Amino acid sequence: QVQLVESGGGLVQAGASLRLSCAASGRIGRTTTVGWFRQVSGKEREFVASVTWSGGSTYYTDSVKGRFTLSKDNAENAVHLQMNSLEPDDTAVYYCAAHQLGITTTQPIRYRYWGRGTQVTVSS
Repeated sequence: QVQLVESGGGLVQAGASLRLSCAASGRIGRTTTVGWFRQVSGKEREFVASVTWSGGSTYYTDSVKGRFTLSKDNAENAVHLQMNSLEPDDTAVYYCAAHQLGITTTQPIRYRYWGRGTQVTVSS
């Protein structure tokens, strides 16, 4: 089992920055990948970024490349999503998720473990 707890959401103006954190605990191993997804009410959950626990390789969806940076803190067992130049379209509930498949995937169904989510609202 892997437990995930998100923090750091909030309300900001367009152009501002936010840093989301995901604290991970439980059976985190070499094949673990932690990802961030976001979801707007009435829409499908959308992949944002992921990082492998072993090696720290990152992968981003095109819409956030150059604005979002995902990093891993081994000492804290945490993953941080630094979001810069935020846009109103970034408004969503952001979820931290994890799988232990040893692959890079953007499909929500592949991620077995999920946090409860944190709201990010960007005003124009």
